[in-house]
Amino acid sequence: MTEYNLQSRWKLEHRKLLYFGMRKAPYFLKHTLKINAVVEQLLHALPKHLTAQEKNVLKPYLDQGIVVLTNEVKTLPKSLEKAQFCVECVANDFLIPGIEFNDLGLCPMCEERTITQSFKSVLPVKNTFERSQKSRFDVALFYTGGKDSSYLLYYLAKVKKYRVLALTWEIPFISKSAKQSIENAKKHLDNVEFLSRKIADQDLKKIYRKLHQLSGNVCACPSLAYLMFYPDMVQENVPYFVVGNEPVQMLNLYFNRFAPKLAYREQTHKWLLRLANIFRVLSLKKPLKMGQLHTLLTMKQLAYKDPWFKRYSSYKHEILTNILIAFNEVKGLRNGLKHAIKKSSRTARIPAFVQIDFNDISGGHYDWKAIQETIKKAIGWVGPEDETKGLHTSCQIEKCKDHTQFIRFYAMESQMIPFSAIEVSLASRGQHISRTQAIHEINNHLGFSLESEPSCQIMVDYLDESSPL
Repeated sequence: MTEYNLQSRWKLEHRKLLYFGMRKAPYFLKHTLKINAVVEQLLHALPKHLTAQEKNVLKPYLDQGIVVLTNEVKTLPKSLEKAQFCVECVANDFLIPGIEFNDLGLCPMCEERTITQSFKSVLPVKNTFERSQKSRFDVALFYTGGKDSSYLLYYLAKVKKYRVLALTWEIPFISKSAKQSIENAKKHLDNVEFLSRKIADQDLKKIYRKLHQLSGNVCACPSLAYLMFYPDMVQENVPYFVVGNEPVQMLNLYFNRFAPKLAYREQTHKWLLRLANIFRVLSLKKPLKMGQLHTLLTMKQLAYKDPWFKRYSSYKHEILTNILIAFNEVKGLRNGLKHAIKKSSRTARIPAFVQIDFNDISGGHYDWKAIQETIKKAIGWVGPEDETKGLHTSCQIEKCKDHTQFIRFYAMESQMIPFSAIEVSLASRGQHISRTQAIHEINNHLGFSLESEPSCQIMVDYLDESSPL
Protein backbone atom coordinates (compact mmCIF):
# COMPACT_ATOMS: atom_id res chain seq x y z
CA MET A 1 0.00 0.00 0.00
CA THR A 2 1.43 3.37 -1.04
CA GLU A 3 1.98 5.74 1.86
CA TYR A 4 2.38 9.50 1.92
CA ASN A 5 4.36 11.57 4.37
CA LEU A 6 5.52 15.12 5.05
CA GLN A 7 8.55 16.06 3.03
CA SER A 8 11.77 16.51 4.99
CA ARG A 9 12.21 19.86 6.82
CA TRP A 10 8.48 20.46 7.28
CA LYS A 11 7.08 20.50 10.81
CA LEU A 12 3.46 20.53 11.88
CA GLU A 13 2.51 22.88 14.70
CA HIS A 14 -0.90 24.05 15.91
CA ARG A 15 -2.75 25.09 12.74
CA LYS A 16 0.58 25.81 10.98
CA LEU A 17 3.10 24.14 8.73
CA LEU A 18 6.65 25.41 9.24
CA TYR A 19 9.49 24.96 6.76
CA PHE A 20 13.11 24.84 7.88
CA GLY A 21 15.08 25.58 4.75
CA MET A 22 14.96 27.83 1.70
CA ARG A 23 12.23 27.15 -0.85
CA LYS A 24 12.61 27.68 -4.57
CA ALA A 25 10.34 29.90 -6.69
CA PRO A 26 7.42 30.47 -6.69
CA TYR A 27 7.27 29.66 -2.97
CA PHE A 28 10.52 31.34 -1.93
CA LEU A 29 9.29 33.31 1.11
CA LYS A 30 6.42 30.99 2.06
CA HIS A 31 7.88 29.18 5.07
CA THR A 32 4.91 29.42 7.43
CA LEU A 33 1.57 28.16 6.12
CA LYS A 34 -1.71 28.41 8.03
CA ILE A 35 -3.88 25.32 7.75
CA ASN A 36 -7.41 24.44 8.78
CA ALA A 37 -8.48 21.77 11.25
CA VAL A 38 -9.30 19.18 8.56
CA VAL A 39 -5.87 19.49 6.92
CA GLU A 40 -4.19 19.46 10.32
CA GLN A 41 -5.94 16.22 11.28
CA LEU A 42 -4.90 14.56 8.02
CA LEU A 43 -1.29 15.69 8.34
CA HIS A 44 -1.13 14.42 11.93
CA ALA A 45 -2.15 11.01 10.66
CA LEU A 46 0.80 10.76 8.24
CA PRO A 47 2.42 8.51 7.17
CA LYS A 48 -0.61 6.83 5.70
CA HIS A 49 -2.32 5.76 2.51
CA LEU A 50 -4.49 8.57 1.17
CA THR A 51 -7.92 8.04 -0.29
CA ALA A 52 -9.02 9.99 -3.36
CA GLN A 53 -11.02 12.31 -1.12
CA GLU A 54 -8.03 12.90 1.20
CA LYS A 55 -5.80 13.60 -1.78
CA ASN A 56 -8.28 16.21 -2.93
CA VAL A 57 -8.18 17.90 0.50
CA LEU A 58 -4.36 17.86 0.47
CA LYS A 59 -4.01 18.78 -3.22
CA PRO A 60 -2.28 22.18 -2.63
CA TYR A 61 0.30 20.45 -0.43
CA LEU A 62 0.79 17.58 -2.87
CA ASP A 63 1.26 20.06 -5.72
CA GLN A 64 3.90 21.99 -3.74
CA GLY A 65 5.80 18.86 -2.75
CA ILE A 66 5.02 19.33 0.94
CA VAL A 67 3.24 15.97 1.11
CA VAL A 68 5.03 13.29 -0.90
CA LEU A 69 5.29 9.55 -1.26
CA THR A 70 7.26 8.15 1.64
CA ASN A 71 10.04 6.92 -0.66
CA GLU A 72 10.42 10.51 -1.96
CA VAL A 73 11.20 11.98 1.46
CA LYS A 74 14.67 13.52 1.24
CA THR A 75 17.48 12.58 3.60
CA LEU A 76 19.91 15.20 4.85
CA PRO A 77 23.59 14.96 3.96
CA LYS A 78 25.79 14.73 7.04
CA SER A 79 28.88 16.30 5.52
CA LEU A 80 29.89 18.85 2.89
CA GLU A 81 31.34 16.09 0.71
CA LYS A 82 27.91 14.50 0.25
CA ALA A 83 26.03 17.74 -0.34
CA GLN A 84 24.36 18.99 -3.51
CA PHE A 85 25.78 22.39 -4.52
CA CYS A 86 24.22 25.23 -6.46
CA VAL A 87 25.75 25.43 -9.95
CA GLU A 88 26.63 29.12 -9.51
CA CYS A 89 27.50 29.65 -5.82
CA VAL A 90 28.58 27.50 -2.87
CA ALA A 91 25.10 27.18 -1.34
CA ASN A 92 24.40 23.51 -0.67
CA ASP A 93 22.01 21.28 1.27
CA PHE A 94 24.47 20.57 4.08
CA LEU A 95 25.28 24.21 4.73
CA ILE A 96 21.57 25.09 4.44
CA PRO A 97 19.50 21.96 5.13
CA GLY A 98 16.26 22.12 3.19
CA ILE A 99 17.54 24.42 0.44
CA GLU A 100 15.80 23.65 -2.84
CA PHE A 101 17.26 23.83 -6.34
CA ASN A 102 15.39 24.56 -9.56
CA ASP A 103 15.58 22.48 -12.74
CA LEU A 104 18.76 24.32 -13.76
CA GLY A 105 20.48 23.51 -10.46
CA LEU A 106 20.22 27.07 -9.14
CA CYS A 107 19.60 27.79 -5.47
CA PRO A 108 16.94 30.39 -4.50
CA MET A 109 19.61 33.06 -3.90
CA CYS A 110 20.85 32.73 -7.46
CA GLU A 111 17.28 32.43 -8.76
CA GLU A 112 16.57 35.79 -7.09
CA ARG A 113 19.66 37.51 -8.50
CA THR A 114 17.76 39.82 -10.86
CA ILE A 115 15.36 40.81 -8.08
CA THR A 116 18.04 41.50 -5.47
CA GLN A 117 20.79 43.00 -7.62
CA SER A 118 19.49 46.50 -6.87
CA PHE A 119 19.19 45.85 -3.12
CA LYS A 120 21.79 47.84 -1.22
CA SER A 121 20.51 48.44 2.28
CA VAL A 122 17.48 48.69 4.54
CA LEU A 123 19.03 52.01 5.60
CA PRO A 124 19.46 55.13 3.48
CA VAL A 125 22.68 54.86 1.46
CA LYS A 126 25.11 57.77 1.68
CA ASN A 127 28.79 57.60 0.72
CA THR A 128 29.89 61.22 1.27
CA PHE A 129 29.17 63.70 4.05
CA GLU A 130 29.25 67.42 4.59
CA ARG A 131 31.56 68.82 7.26
CA SER A 132 29.60 69.48 10.44
CA GLN A 133 29.47 73.01 11.81
CA LYS A 134 27.75 71.98 15.04
CA SER A 135 29.88 69.09 16.24
CA ARG A 136 33.51 68.09 16.69
CA PHE A 137 32.75 65.09 14.52
CA ASP A 138 31.42 64.57 11.02
CA VAL A 139 30.58 60.89 11.49
CA ALA A 140 30.62 58.10 14.06
CA LEU A 141 30.97 54.34 13.57
CA PHE A 142 31.30 51.16 15.58
CA TYR A 143 34.86 49.92 15.32
CA THR A 144 35.68 46.29 16.16
CA GLY A 145 39.11 45.96 14.57
CA GLY A 146 37.72 43.46 12.06
CA LYS A 147 38.03 43.63 8.28
CA ASP A 148 34.80 45.46 7.49
CA SER A 149 34.86 48.08 10.25
CA SER A 150 38.56 48.71 9.58
CA TYR A 151 37.83 49.31 5.91
CA LEU A 152 35.02 51.67 6.84
CA LEU A 153 37.31 53.56 9.23
CA TYR A 154 40.03 53.74 6.56
CA TYR A 155 37.57 55.13 4.00
CA LEU A 156 36.09 57.76 6.33
CA ALA A 157 39.29 58.91 8.02
CA LYS A 158 42.07 58.25 5.51
CA VAL A 159 40.35 58.63 2.14
CA LYS A 160 37.68 61.24 2.92
CA LYS A 161 39.52 62.99 5.80
CA TYR A 162 36.42 63.25 7.98
CA ARG A 163 36.55 63.84 11.72
CA VAL A 164 35.54 60.45 13.05
CA LEU A 165 34.32 59.18 16.40
CA ALA A 166 35.23 55.47 16.54
CA LEU A 167 33.24 53.56 19.15
CA THR A 168 34.47 50.22 20.46
CA TRP A 169 32.61 47.87 22.77
CA GLU A 170 35.17 45.78 24.64
CA ILE A 171 33.63 42.34 24.32
CA PRO A 172 35.18 39.48 26.33
CA PHE A 173 35.87 37.52 23.15
CA ILE A 174 37.76 40.02 20.99
CA SER A 175 40.53 38.38 18.96
CA LYS A 176 44.21 39.22 19.43
CA SER A 177 44.47 40.42 15.85
CA ALA A 178 41.50 42.77 16.30
CA LYS A 179 43.01 44.21 19.48
CA GLN A 180 46.27 44.90 17.68
CA SER A 181 44.44 46.38 14.70
CA ILE A 182 42.69 48.86 16.99
CA GLU A 183 45.98 49.92 18.58
CA ASN A 184 47.63 50.31 15.18
CA ALA A 185 44.73 52.40 13.86
CA LYS A 186 45.17 54.78 16.79
CA LYS A 187 48.75 55.40 15.67
CA HIS A 188 47.88 55.91 12.00
CA LEU A 189 44.81 58.16 12.25
CA ASP A 190 45.12 61.53 13.97
CA ASN A 191 41.67 62.74 12.86
CA VAL A 192 39.90 59.92 14.75
CA GLU A 193 38.85 59.98 18.38
CA PHE A 194 38.61 56.49 19.84
CA LEU A 195 36.10 55.82 22.61
CA SER A 196 35.74 52.40 24.23
CA ARG A 197 33.37 51.10 26.88
CA LYS A 198 33.02 47.87 28.81
CA ILE A 199 29.94 46.47 30.51
CA ALA A 200 30.64 45.12 33.99
CA ASP A 201 31.08 41.34 33.90
CA GLN A 202 28.42 40.83 36.57
CA ASP A 203 25.83 42.47 34.32
CA LEU A 204 27.13 41.07 31.06
CA LYS A 205 27.01 37.51 32.37
CA LYS A 206 23.38 37.92 33.36
CA ILE A 207 22.54 39.05 29.82
CA TYR A 208 24.68 36.39 28.19
CA ARG A 209 23.30 33.55 30.30
CA LYS A 210 19.74 34.43 29.37
CA LEU A 211 20.69 34.85 25.72
CA HIS A 212 22.50 31.51 25.75
CA GLN A 213 19.36 29.91 27.16
CA LEU A 214 17.23 31.41 24.38
CA SER A 215 19.56 31.29 21.35
CA GLY A 216 22.27 28.78 22.19
CA ASN A 217 24.96 31.47 21.96
CA VAL A 218 25.75 34.91 23.38
CA CYS A 219 25.95 37.06 20.26
CA ALA A 220 24.56 40.50 21.16
CA CYS A 221 26.50 42.65 18.69
CA PRO A 222 25.77 45.38 17.83
CA SER A 223 22.67 45.80 20.00
CA LEU A 224 24.56 46.32 23.26
CA ALA A 225 26.87 48.76 21.54
CA TYR A 226 23.91 50.90 20.42
CA LEU A 227 22.67 50.90 23.98
CA MET A 228 26.02 52.03 25.36
CA PHE A 229 27.04 54.63 22.78
CA TYR A 230 23.85 56.31 21.60
CA PRO A 231 23.91 58.76 24.57
CA ASP A 232 27.49 59.73 23.61
CA MET A 233 26.51 60.43 20.01
CA VAL A 234 23.59 62.57 21.16
CA GLN A 235 25.78 64.44 23.65
CA GLU A 236 28.38 65.16 20.97
CA ASN A 237 25.68 66.10 18.43
CA VAL A 238 27.21 63.75 15.86
CA PRO A 239 25.29 64.29 12.60
CA TYR A 240 25.73 60.78 11.13
CA PHE A 241 26.13 57.28 12.48
CA VAL A 242 27.58 55.18 9.68
CA VAL A 243 27.51 51.43 9.13
CA GLY A 244 29.49 49.67 6.46
CA ASN A 245 28.35 46.09 6.51
CA GLU A 246 29.56 44.37 3.42
CA PRO A 247 26.85 43.83 0.78
CA VAL A 248 26.17 40.18 1.62
CA GLN A 249 25.28 41.03 5.23
CA MET A 250 22.53 43.41 4.20
CA LEU A 251 21.15 40.85 1.74
CA ASN A 252 21.04 38.30 4.56
CA LEU A 253 18.15 40.28 6.06
CA TYR A 254 16.08 39.56 2.96
CA PHE A 255 17.03 35.91 2.45
CA ASN A 256 16.49 35.20 6.15
CA ARG A 257 13.04 36.80 5.96
CA PHE A 258 13.91 39.57 8.44
CA ALA A 259 13.12 42.38 5.99
CA PRO A 260 10.78 42.62 2.96
CA LYS A 261 11.65 43.90 -0.52
CA LEU A 262 10.04 47.25 0.29
CA ALA A 263 12.67 47.91 2.96
CA TYR A 264 15.37 48.12 0.25
CA ARG A 265 13.58 50.77 -1.82
CA GLU A 266 14.55 54.42 -1.48
CA GLN A 267 10.96 55.46 -2.13
CA THR A 268 9.83 53.49 0.92
CA HIS A 269 12.23 55.45 3.14
CA LYS A 270 10.99 58.76 1.72
CA TRP A 271 7.33 57.83 2.22
CA LEU A 272 7.88 56.74 5.84
CA LEU A 273 9.82 59.93 6.57
CA ARG A 274 7.04 62.12 5.16
CA LEU A 275 4.45 60.27 7.23
CA ALA A 276 6.52 60.55 10.42
CA ASN A 277 7.12 64.25 9.86
CA ILE A 278 3.40 64.95 9.51
CA PHE A 279 2.90 63.60 13.03
CA ARG A 280 5.95 65.45 14.34
CA VAL A 281 4.78 68.80 12.95
CA LEU A 282 1.31 68.23 14.39
CA SER A 283 2.90 67.59 17.80
CA LEU A 284 5.07 70.73 17.46
CA LYS A 285 8.34 68.85 16.97
CA LYS A 286 11.00 69.59 14.39
CA PRO A 287 10.80 67.44 11.24
CA LEU A 288 13.42 64.75 10.75
CA LYS A 289 16.00 64.36 7.99
CA MET A 290 16.68 61.16 6.06
CA GLY A 291 18.22 58.55 8.34
CA GLN A 292 17.05 60.12 11.60
CA LEU A 293 13.77 58.19 11.61
CA HIS A 294 15.72 54.94 11.19
CA THR A 295 17.81 55.90 14.20
CA LEU A 296 14.79 56.61 16.39
CA LEU A 297 13.00 53.41 15.37
CA THR A 298 16.11 51.32 16.02
CA MET A 299 16.86 52.87 19.40
CA LYS A 300 13.25 52.76 20.57
CA GLN A 301 13.05 49.09 19.76
CA LEU A 302 16.18 48.44 21.85
CA ALA A 303 15.02 50.70 24.69
CA TYR A 304 11.52 49.32 24.96
CA LYS A 305 10.39 46.28 22.95
CA ASP A 306 9.40 45.06 19.51
CA PRO A 307 6.78 47.35 17.92
CA TRP A 308 3.17 46.13 18.10
CA PHE A 309 2.85 45.56 14.35
CA LYS A 310 5.71 43.05 14.39
CA ARG A 311 3.41 40.52 16.09
CA TYR A 312 1.24 40.45 12.97
CA SER A 313 4.06 40.36 10.46
CA SER A 314 5.76 37.34 8.92
CA TYR A 315 9.05 39.23 9.17
CA LYS A 316 10.53 38.42 12.55
CA HIS A 317 14.11 38.76 13.80
CA GLU A 318 14.61 35.91 16.25
CA ILE A 319 18.01 37.07 17.48
CA LEU A 320 16.89 40.63 18.19
CA THR A 321 13.77 39.43 20.00
CA ASN A 322 15.90 37.23 22.25
CA ILE A 323 18.36 40.06 22.90
CA LEU A 324 15.52 42.33 24.02
CA ILE A 325 14.36 39.65 26.46
CA ALA A 326 17.92 39.21 27.78
CA PHE A 327 18.24 42.96 28.41
CA ASN A 328 15.54 42.61 31.08
CA GLU A 329 17.99 40.63 33.21
CA VAL A 330 19.77 43.84 34.23
CA LYS A 331 17.60 46.41 35.95
CA GLY A 332 18.15 49.96 34.71
CA LEU A 333 20.35 48.83 31.81
CA ARG A 334 18.39 50.90 29.29
CA ASN A 335 17.78 54.02 31.37
CA GLY A 336 20.57 56.02 29.71
CA LEU A 337 19.34 55.03 26.25
CA LYS A 338 15.74 55.99 27.08
CA HIS A 339 16.85 59.41 28.35
CA ALA A 340 18.94 60.01 25.21
CA ILE A 341 16.01 59.01 22.97
CA LYS A 342 13.68 61.50 24.65
CA LYS A 343 16.26 64.27 24.48
CA SER A 344 17.18 63.69 20.84
CA SER A 345 13.57 63.23 19.71
CA ARG A 346 12.56 66.50 21.34
CA THR A 347 15.44 68.51 19.85
CA ALA A 348 15.80 66.57 16.55
CA ARG A 349 19.53 66.35 17.29
CA ILE A 350 19.63 62.78 16.14
CA PRO A 351 22.57 61.11 14.40
CA ALA A 352 21.23 59.92 11.05
CA PHE A 353 21.61 56.16 10.63
CA VAL A 354 23.04 55.54 7.13
CA GLN A 355 24.84 52.86 5.16
CA ILE A 356 27.97 53.24 3.07
CA ASP A 357 27.88 50.96 0.05
CA PHE A 358 31.14 49.02 0.01
CA ASN A 359 30.74 48.07 -3.64
CA ASP A 360 30.37 51.73 -4.64
CA ILE A 361 33.43 52.95 -2.72
CA SER A 362 35.54 49.99 -3.89
CA GLY A 363 35.29 50.72 -7.60
CA GLY A 364 32.12 48.68 -8.03
CA HIS A 365 33.36 45.44 -6.47
CA TYR A 366 34.17 44.62 -2.82
CA ASP A 367 36.98 42.07 -3.06
CA TRP A 368 37.85 40.57 0.33
CA LYS A 369 41.52 39.90 -0.41
CA ALA A 370 42.20 43.28 -2.02
CA ILE A 371 40.49 45.09 0.87
CA GLN A 372 42.62 43.28 3.42
CA GLU A 373 45.80 44.28 1.61
CA THR A 374 44.64 47.91 1.45
CA ILE A 375 43.94 48.28 5.17
CA LYS A 376 47.11 46.44 6.14
CA LYS A 377 49.18 49.05 4.34
CA ALA A 378 47.08 52.11 5.19
CA ILE A 379 46.19 51.70 8.88
CA GLY A 380 48.20 48.72 10.09
CA TRP A 381 45.35 46.22 10.09
CA VAL A 382 46.36 42.82 11.42
CA GLY A 383 44.60 39.82 9.96
CA PRO A 384 44.00 36.44 11.61
CA GLU A 385 46.91 34.02 11.92
CA ASP A 386 45.46 32.04 9.04
CA GLU A 387 45.44 34.63 6.27
CA THR A 388 42.88 32.64 4.27
CA LYS A 389 40.19 33.55 6.80
CA GLY A 390 37.92 36.21 5.34
CA LEU A 391 34.37 36.33 6.68
CA HIS A 392 34.84 36.88 10.44
CA THR A 393 38.02 38.42 11.79
CA SER A 394 37.31 40.22 15.08
CA CYS A 395 35.76 37.70 17.50
CA GLN A 396 37.07 34.46 18.97
CA ILE A 397 33.65 32.80 19.10
CA GLU A 398 32.27 33.62 15.65
CA LYS A 399 32.81 29.99 14.69
CA CYS A 400 30.85 28.98 17.79
CA LYS A 401 28.03 31.32 16.74
CA ASP A 402 27.98 29.70 13.29
CA HIS A 403 27.92 26.26 14.87
CA THR A 404 25.12 26.91 17.35
CA GLN A 405 22.96 28.58 14.68
CA PHE A 406 23.65 25.64 12.37
CA ILE A 407 22.82 22.96 14.96
CA ARG A 408 19.56 24.67 15.96
CA PHE A 409 18.56 25.03 12.32
CA TYR A 410 19.63 21.47 11.41
CA ALA A 411 17.57 20.13 14.34
CA MET A 412 14.58 22.27 13.24
CA GLU A 413 14.57 24.21 16.51
CA SER A 414 14.83 27.54 14.68
CA GLN A 415 13.67 28.74 11.26
CA MET A 416 16.54 31.23 11.13
CA ILE A 417 19.09 30.20 8.51
CA PRO A 418 22.67 30.50 9.86
CA PHE A 419 23.98 33.93 8.89
CA SER A 420 27.33 32.71 7.58
CA ALA A 421 25.68 30.11 5.36
CA ILE A 422 23.87 32.84 3.47
CA GLU A 423 26.75 35.31 3.54
CA VAL A 424 29.45 32.99 2.21
CA SER A 425 27.08 31.76 -0.51
CA LEU A 426 26.26 35.32 -1.58
CA ALA A 427 29.93 36.29 -1.42
CA SER A 428 30.76 33.54 -3.90
CA ARG A 429 27.75 34.48 -6.05
CA GLY A 430 28.93 38.10 -6.15
CA GLN A 431 32.57 37.02 -6.67
CA HIS A 432 33.78 38.81 -3.54
CA ILE A 433 35.71 35.57 -3.14
CA SER A 434 36.24 32.70 -5.54
CA ARG A 435 34.33 29.43 -5.29
CA THR A 436 37.51 27.69 -4.16
CA GLN A 437 38.13 30.28 -1.45
CA ALA A 438 34.52 30.04 -0.29
CA ILE A 439 34.68 26.26 0.09
CA HIS A 440 37.97 26.65 1.98
CA GLU A 441 36.26 29.21 4.25
CA ILE A 442 33.41 26.77 4.96
CA ASN A 443 35.73 23.85 5.67
CA ASN A 444 38.24 25.70 7.83
CA HIS A 445 36.79 28.87 9.34
CA LEU A 446 33.04 28.46 9.75
CA GLY A 447 31.30 26.26 12.30
CA PHE A 448 29.29 24.04 9.98
CA SER A 449 29.81 20.63 11.51
CA LEU A 450 27.65 18.12 13.34
CA GLU A 451 30.56 17.57 15.73
CA SER A 452 31.17 19.78 18.75
CA GLU A 453 32.90 23.11 18.10
CA PRO A 454 36.01 23.71 20.30
CA SER A 455 35.67 27.52 20.29
CA CYS A 456 32.35 27.17 22.16
CA GLN A 457 34.39 26.27 25.23
CA ILE A 458 35.52 29.92 25.43
CA MET A 459 31.87 30.94 25.75
CA VAL A 460 31.11 28.16 28.23
CA ASP A 461 34.07 29.11 30.42
CA TYR A 462 32.93 32.73 30.53
CA LEU A 463 29.38 31.72 31.45
CA ASP A 464 30.45 29.14 34.04
CA GLU A 465 28.07 29.41 37.01
CA SER A 466 30.98 28.94 39.39
CA SER A 467 32.62 32.12 38.11
CA PRO A 468 31.72 35.18 40.17
CA LEU A 469 28.83 37.44 39.18
